[in-house]
Amino acid sequence: MKKKTLIIGASTKAWRFSNKAAHRLVEHGHPIVLLGKDEGEVEGVKILHETPKDSDFDTVTVYVNPSIQAEYYDYIISLKPKRIVFNPGTENPEFERKAEENGIEVVEDCTLVMLRSGTF
Repeated sequence: MKKKTLIIGASTKAWRFSNKAAHRLVEHGHPIVLLGKDEGEVEGVKILHETPKDSDFDTVTVYVNPSIQAEYYDYIISLKPKRIVFNPGTENPEFERKAEENGIEVVEDCTLVMLRSGTF
């Protein structure tokens, strides 16, 4: 099943995990929307600098540290995604609690590992 995914912290830098995840998600047939500070695109998808208007996300995968996440709390919760994946180093108990209180599944895992293991 295709899971439309918003990547927060998207990067054009090939060594960044958000970049690797974008490539792997597309390889696995999942449509992606990218939000980040870099100029450019990944897999032909432009990196947006402002929150996208889309609202039909299955998954939001987070690649920014908790100190940056606060500016996205209300936006992400308003999207009502099925789940938020907190990749290693992005775990955030405060945000995770808010998400769960709003009926959003919280996953502390690595998107790349999930794709490789078939648990995405």
